[in-house]
Amino acid sequence: MISKIKKNYIYNVLYQVLLVIIPLITIPYLSRTLGPSGIGTVSFAESIVSYFVLFANLGINIYGQREISYAQDDKSRRSIVFYNVFITKLIISLVVLFVYALCYFTILHSIIYLILSLQIISVIFDITWFFQGIEEFDKIVIRNTIIKLLNIIFIYTLVKGKDSVIIYCVSVVLFPLLGFLSLWPNLSSYLEKIDVSKINISNVLKISLTLFLPTIAIQVYTVLDKTMIGIITKDALENGYYEQSIKISRSLLMLITALSTVVIPRVGYYYDKNDHDMVKDILYRSYRFVFMMSIPMCFGLYFVSYNFIPWFLGAGFNKSIILVQIFSLLIICISLSNVTGMQYFVPTKQQNKLTISVCIGAVVNFILNCLLIPNFKSIGAALASVIAEAIITIVQFILAKDYISISKILKNAIKYLISGIVMMIILFAFARNREPSIFNSLIISAIGATSYFTVLLMLKDEFLLDNFMNS
Repeated sequence: MISKIKKNYIYNVLYQVLLVIIPLITIPYLSRTLGPSGIGTVSFAESIVSYFVLFANLGINIYGQREISYAQDDKSRRSIVFYNVFITKLIISLVVLFVYALCYFTILHSIIYLILSLQIISVIFDITWFFQGIEEFDKIVIRNTIIKLLNIIFIYTLVKGKDSVIIYCVSVVLFPLLGFLSLWPNLSSYLEKIDVSKINISNVLKISLTLFLPTIAIQVYTVLDKTMIGIITKDALENGYYEQSIKISRSLLMLITALSTVVIPRVGYYYDKNDHDMVKDILYRSYRFVFMMSIPMCFGLYFVSYNFIPWFLGAGFNKSIILVQIFSLLIICISLSNVTGMQYFVPTKQQNKLTISVCIGAVVNFILNCLLIPNFKSIGAALASVIAEAIITIVQFILAKDYISISKILKNAIKYLISGIVMMIILFAFARNREPSIFNSLIISAIGATSYFTVLLMLKDEFLLDNFMNS
C-alpha cells in the first residue's frame, strides 16, 4: 500500500517539480514582456471567468474521483460512475456556457473574455478525476508534461511584447484543453458499455452540490482577492504584483499538496473497506510529511525573497518582495488544511465539515479584504488570505479531533520546528546584504536546505530515515 502511494507520489511530484520549473522559465520572461499591467489585466479577466468554471465543475470532479476510488476493483461499477459523472458535467457545462455567452454579449465584450471562454469548454473534456480515482497517475503526468513543454515553446516563440496579451491568453486556455483531450484515447480499456437505465444524474447532482459548497468558499478566498483588488483599487499594477507573488508561493506549495492527489483515492479505497486503522496510518504519515517539507519551504522562501525577486521578476516588481514573504506562511497553513480537508474529510464523506471550515475562512477573508485592501491594496489582500487560511486550519483540527489526535500531530512537528529555527538563524546571518543574483539565490537556498536536513538527521527523525534514507 505505502509503496503504491510512494510510486504515485513520485510520478506526481516529478510533475509538480516541472510545474515549479516552468514558472521559473516563464514568469521572468512574461513579467518583462507584458509588464505588471499586462499580467494584471489577464489576471483580473481570469478571476471573472473562473466563477463560471467553478459552476461548470460544480464539485463533480471531487465527487467523481472519490466514487471511482471506491470502485477501483469493479469495472462495471466504475463504468456506471464515469458515464453518470461525464453526462452530468456535459449538461451543466453547456448551461453555464450559455449563461456566459449572454454575459459576454451584454457586459464583457472584450476579446480576452471570448478566448477565456475555452476554459469552460475544457471542463467538459477534463477526465483527470477518473485516472486519479483509479490511481493511474503516470498517464496524467506524461501527457501533461509534454503539453507544458509545448506551452513554454509557444510563449517564447509568440509572446513578444506588451501587445501580445491576446496571444498569452490563448496559451492560458489552449494547452490545458490539449492536455485533457490527450487522455481520452486511453479511456476505453477501463470502461464497458452500460445500460441507459443506469444513468442517474440527479444522484450525482445531489451529492456534488454538497461538495460544491466548500468549492465556492475556497474560490472566494483564492480568486475573489484578485477581483476585489481590481474593483477596489482600479489598478492593474496591484493585481500584477499579487498575481506573480501568489504564483511563486503556490508553485512551492504544489510539491507538498501533490501528496493529496495520490492519497485521496487510497484513503477512499480503505474507507470503503472499513479499514480505519489504515486510514489513520496514512493520515498521520501525511501530517509528518507536510511538516517536514512546509517548514523549510516557508522559512526559506521568506529569506530568499530579498535576493530572488529583484532578478527573477525584474524592474517594477519590488512590492512583490513583501507579498512573497507574507504568502510564504500559506505554505504551512494550506499544507495542513489540505491533509485534514481533502485527504480526510472528502474521501470519508464528511464534506460538510470541510464546508463549515472553508465557509468560515471565506467570510473572514471577505471581511478582511473590505477592511484592508482600500488602505494596503495587494498587501492587505495577502494578509487577509493568510489569516483566513490559518483559521481554516484551526477549525478543521477542531472538527477532526474525535478521529485523529491533534496532540500527536503537533508532537510530531517538534523536530521539524527545531530544525526550521536553526535554518532561519543561519539564513538570517548569511542572506543579509547579498547582491541579488541567480547564483546568490541558489547558494542561499542550498545552505538553508542543507542546514535544515542536517539538523533533522542529527535529531534522528524516524520519518525521514524510514521513508527517504532507507528507501
